[in-house]
Amino acid sequence: MSASKNAYAASRAKASGTITTEKSSVIFWILVVFTGLFMFWAPFQRALFNGGTYDFERTIYSASVWSSIILLLIAILAFFVFKLKEQKDVMTILVLMMPLTYVISLSNAASHYLATNMIYIQMLYATFFILGVFLTKNKLGTSIVAALLLISGYFIVLFGLLYWLGNGNFVGHLVGWFALMDANTPYLYRDAIMTDSNGLRLTSVFQYANTYAAFLITLSLSSLFFIVKSRKWYVVLLNAIMLVPIIVSFWLTLSRGAIVVIPVVFLIMLFFFSISRQILALIQFGLAFAASLAILQKVTDIGIGLQKQPSAAESWHGWWILLLTSIVFTALAIVIQRFGAPWLERVTARFSTKKNATFILPIAAIIVGVIGAVLLFGDTGLKNILPNNVKIRLENINFQQHSVLERGTFYKDAVKLWSDYPIIGAGGGAWASLYEKYQNNPYTSRQAHNFALQYLVEAGALGFLAFIGFVLAVMVFYIRSYIKSSQEKRDLHFLFFIVTVSLLAHSMIDFDLSYVYLGAVLFLALGGMLSNSTSAPIRLKSDSLALQKMFPALLAVLSIVMFYISAQLVSANSSYKQTLEVIKKSQDYNQIVTPLDKAISLHPAHPDYLLTGQVSRIGILLQVSNQMQKEDPKKAETFFNQAQDLLNQLLKKEPHNRMVAMQQLNMLLIKGETQKALDWSTAQIPNYPWYIDLYEKSMSLNIELANQDIQKNNIQDTNKKLDNVLATYNEVLARIDSLKNLPKEQAQGREFAVTPSMALNVGQVHYMRGDYAGAANTIKPYVTDKFDDQTNRVVARWYLAALQKQGTADNDLLNKLIAKDPAEKQNIDAIIATNFQLK
Repeated sequence: MSASKNAYAASRAKASGTITTEKSSVIFWILVVFTGLFMFWAPFQRALFNGGTYDFERTIYSASVWSSIILLLIAILAFFVFKLKEQKDVMTILVLMMPLTYVISLSNAASHYLATNMIYIQMLYATFFILGVFLTKNKLGTSIVAALLLISGYFIVLFGLLYWLGNGNFVGHLVGWFALMDANTPYLYRDAIMTDSNGLRLTSVFQYANTYAAFLITLSLSSLFFIVKSRKWYVVLLNAIMLVPIIVSFWLTLSRGAIVVIPVVFLIMLFFFSISRQILALIQFGLAFAASLAILQKVTDIGIGLQKQPSAAESWHGWWILLLTSIVFTALAIVIQRFGAPWLERVTARFSTKKNATFILPIAAIIVGVIGAVLLFGDTGLKNILPNNVKIRLENINFQQHSVLERGTFYKDAVKLWSDYPIIGAGGGAWASLYEKYQNNPYTSRQAHNFALQYLVEAGALGFLAFIGFVLAVMVFYIRSYIKSSQEKRDLHFLFFIVTVSLLAHSMIDFDLSYVYLGAVLFLALGGMLSNSTSAPIRLKSDSLALQKMFPALLAVLSIVMFYISAQLVSANSSYKQTLEVIKKSQDYNQIVTPLDKAISLHPAHPDYLLTGQVSRIGILLQVSNQMQKEDPKKAETFFNQAQDLLNQLLKKEPHNRMVAMQQLNMLLIKGETQKALDWSTAQIPNYPWYIDLYEKSMSLNIELANQDIQKNNIQDTNKKLDNVLATYNEVLARIDSLKNLPKEQAQGREFAVTPSMALNVGQVHYMRGDYAGAANTIKPYVTDKFDDQTNRVVARWYLAALQKQGTADNDLLNKLIAKDPAEKQNIDAIIATNFQLK
């Protein structure tokens, strides 16, 4: 009888959507373990940067495998505990809108490869959002997730400082067994310290200083929050001991944008604090910044010196400076929180009930901040306390410095791009695929440096509004609940608000969220914010069990599908990696193509596998075709046709890949289809208007075909092609002239100028039409006596012919040319003797 009662009770519990503590705790702890492993693994895989090539994809696909397992576990848990009762429960479902809008944009994708990758990434983000919702429903889960975020973040900071202070080899051995280390140098994490025109910049795991600075904004404010909210000395100790190293690291990134963003996010945070906490936050953050500035020059100099010449003594010197300063600050922080905080609460208690009292101090902080900025940026001498490299970066913070102007150009070009794909966008990776078509000048940037605009061009207005609406809804739910909640409940989830605001704020001026690790952290934090929220109940016409189980069932199906796809993609990447290893040891065709063909079968139309990688299927086929050309022309043609078939498939999937377009041009030239090659190069110029190679090729092909028309005595077609040469040349000149309108502070990017070959083609047009003076004047600036280059010989040849036609000569140049090759005399005479009859 007792057993039957227990069975009945269990069935009732299951029917009502509950689950036994034992089962729920098992899944809960498995999810915690997966989350913890991800938080420590993902940052050391270059933070899962979405670089859009074979080199970057493996870790993202591996993370997708992880997330699909997590999603399956969540689906099992949701099957027992999920109830569609409140509006926030609907939000848990609506997060799937993000990957859905990317699926919709796939129909319009500029790059199938990049677009499908973004769908997998968006599914990962949705998984981490749902994970955040489920893990942080209780105090234990919230505390664990918060601890994982902070502890893994602190480890990243220590990792970066170990590199800065000369301990790279030690930390490389520490993390080398799981981190993505430099392929050529074992136990070296590539670009943990980067070098650019500003000098050495600390990047830690991100390999990009600005994104590391954004991460440090998040981490410093999170650490500050845990300091000011706590009275427990050990909590203050654990967070305060890291705040000075975090801020020192922040300065060492030399990120101007982060310096502008951090006070903004700090002020937003203050508006959510009581008056006493506002004062404490200002004091603690002020002391931490003062402490970091006091030692910054010394730590900077030691670090720069250690990158040039390792020294154990200097390394220890740097660590002792940093450690002692951190200990002093930590002691002060503990004293302030232990004795000053209670006193401040008593003193400010009478003001806390007054309306808008909490707005006074942030507004005062803004005024003080403006005064401080004037003192720091003005000619007051205050900035002289800073290291020279930091001082220079601060002095360059203005709207006329090159990075601001360049970003402004990116943003304008992004709007132009979006206007052609307004509703559903051009798919994931749209900016990387299409920016060359819309760019104002020949810069190189596969990132738009603005998350919102990059999202807009990828997912269009539909996807962008879905994302913005979703984030705003979570914010509204959270803030409403925050206002109504007790202080304890507010504190429990406020870390997630800090993470969300910090990452979103800085991502408006940089590509932080192209790092999938940071995107996952953002969505985990959004989930944590929603789980703490209260919302209005929803009324369903049917409360059937089937309706409640549809969402968990959907998650289960999605997890299985994503696991299968992700596992295939990882396997394909492994096979391609095997190909790269094989080719180092063997040149056997079958040994090389076996793993390569397997990679292509598992991941069809992959640009790197087929064409753009270190080893490619098309490249191998063309190489074999070329080798067999003399021995077996028919077999050579077979291999060539196979390469062309693969290229045709790739063109359908990657119609805006410049390397694919140039390969098609090359293959038309190999086949001798000059007219088709000309048509192709001319058609591609609007897609890549700042690539001089296409203009050069178009002009030279027009000249080649014009010469063929001359031989056929087809004067009309000849003149048409010569006119095309001049039109293309004038377009180049117009673009060169437009670059003069760029602000003097803004670099134009890649070189864009008339080449010797182009000048030669224009000179040939003038020569053929009897304008010998025009021909000589056009060619003359590009004449050189460096005749090892065949183009330079041809340029000199036509220049000397044009001079002779005018009755003049350059005997010195002629003698040097003939000395290099006596046959050049006959070549010049042949040009002079030709009667083009095109006047």
